[in-house]
Amino acid sequence: MAADSRKIIIIAAPSGSGKTSITRFLLQKYSALCLSISAATRQPRGEEKDGVHYHFISEAAFKQKIEANAFVEWEMVYEGSYYGTLKAELDRIWQLGKTPILDIDVKGAIHLQDQFPNQCLSIFIEPPSVEELKKRLESRGTETPESLANRVNKASYELSFKTHFHKTIVNADLAQACAETEAVIKEFLGW
Repeated sequence: MAADSRKIIIIAAPSGSGKTSITRFLLQKYSALCLSISAATRQPRGEEKDGVHYHFISEAAFKQKIEANAFVEWEMVYEGSYYGTLKAELDRIWQLGKTPILDIDVKGAIHLQDQFPNQCLSIFIEPPSVEELKKRLESRGTETPESLANRVNKASYELSFKTHFHKTIVNADLAQACAETEAVIKEFLGW
């Protein structure tokens, strides 16, 4: 794939907004899209597998990769928990002739679009309200009261960055949000 035709699709949102559900919908529908697997220093949860859901690496290894300039973006998303997109991961997808779709945190998304201003489409998935977001997070049953409060506070902060994205889609109805996201991506990729 020629360097000038290497597109990137970024989907970012506060935790619980539905970005992963929307990303899964797109990946199931379009084989020309490929999920960029993020690196993370946290431990796998449940059925998560290394190299499938995340590249799980130690904090020391992550910091070595930062020093080696191996990431296109990285953030300490929560205290002691680093997440990032490896340059090698984008190259792997482009070599397959596909378009990477990134399901990443808000600050990482802004940093990435600053590096690839003419190649990327950034989409912010917005919850209908912070209260609805809190309900969604509670319904997962995976949050402690402290982690829930942290995620809700972080979501309120992240919502202030939505104007930095090319497109904002409110996810009040998942099917509608999927359809809107699909339409924006099809236009961006010329499909």
